[in-house]
Amino acid sequence: MSVTAERSQLPFTRPNVLDLAPLYQVLRREAPVTPVTTPAGDPAWLVTRFQEVRDLLSDKRLGRSHPEPERASRITTAAVLDGPTGNYDTEEADHTRMRRLLTPAFSAKRMRMLSDHMQDLVDDHVDQLLTEHAAASDGVVDLHAGLAFPLPVAVICRLLGVPENDREYFASLSERMANYTIGDEAHHARDEFNDYMAGLAETKRAQQEEDVISDLVRAQSTDEDYDYAEMIRLCVGLLFAGHETTVNRIGLGTLFLLTRPDHWQALTADPVGRVNATVEEIMRLGAPGDLGLLRYAHTDVDVAGVTIQRGDAVILSVNAANRDASVYTDAETFNPDRPERTHLGFGHGAHFCIGASLARTELRIVFATLARRLPGLRLARALDELQVRTTLTGGVSELPVTW
Repeated sequence: MSVTAERSQLPFTRPNVLDLAPLYQVLRREAPVTPVTTPAGDPAWLVTRFQEVRDLLSDKRLGRSHPEPERASRITTAAVLDGPTGNYDTEEADHTRMRRLLTPAFSAKRMRMLSDHMQDLVDDHVDQLLTEHAAASDGVVDLHAGLAFPLPVAVICRLLGVPENDREYFASLSERMANYTIGDEAHHARDEFNDYMAGLAETKRAQQEEDVISDLVRAQSTDEDYDYAEMIRLCVGLLFAGHETTVNRIGLGTLFLLTRPDHWQALTADPVGRVNATVEEIMRLGAPGDLGLLRYAHTDVDVAGVTIQRGDAVILSVNAANRDASVYTDAETFNPDRPERTHLGFGHGAHFCIGASLARTELRIVFATLARRLPGLRLARALDELQVRTTLTGGVSELPVTW
């Protein structure tokens, strides 16, 4: 039977948190653009091959908005990436303004200025892990709770101007927003997150500081075309994405390395020389979640022998594209020494992740420090025994380790 003979149901069951469903290999080869049913029960197109995913990521005929939002396919019942966002008539102008406002805050120069602060934070967390390890009767500590979660939260809070003391609260809201198993509760969490951010924005309006949220509040107050609700959504999105994705990359990267001791040992032997390539390979293979990036066709688009019609939902599987055997040697294998350096872990084109420099800086400091200070690090539990998060961003909610 052809893989396109019937509409496949997303998400595909994966064998574990690091590997993808074998069906993706078949789709890349036989049907790189294929009709699927979303977890919400609506029709969509799934794109799995590197070339098509990269091309469509930069194709202006696709967008995050929809010409008729009330008729758009929904992806999940979560409140993140569930359906269209933004204004169809002004999407491109709104996106251009957003990039213009945020580029200075997320520049490589700004990240270099933050790197010393990040290094101090990582060292402090590792010191605490060492203390906990010495006190634990079994010598086991949770790297997720002790480093992977608090570090990205502290960094994004400093950059945006969010009180770090609120981290448990907004982390809980993030978890609920991205959860596709709790129905309306996910949308209640998004409303609560919007209210929290609106309160913070008004605090900034009264007493502005040198941070991103203050910058956005200033910009919105002086630009009559900059909608207040749009600004709040952007602030929520920055806080959500700014910690969620890096938390998961630290967790998945640790799992890739500790389940492949030869690569971990190579990193501990030369942390400075090997960390950049290691981080890029983590970004290639460690894309969290089981779906992909959501777009809607703004006009008919012909791709790979298929016509995607105006208004159709399109799911661009970065996970599958980054494992395309026509692009990567031994594509499913974690190998920082591979000759291919390109990947779509930060997207491509106009929507290339504005926080790429931030994420790279954090990940490089984390893995170089772990390799230098905890060279004997190893998992304390089997991969299949770890608790996997039931959210769109995926990843693990615990990471028990010892040394």
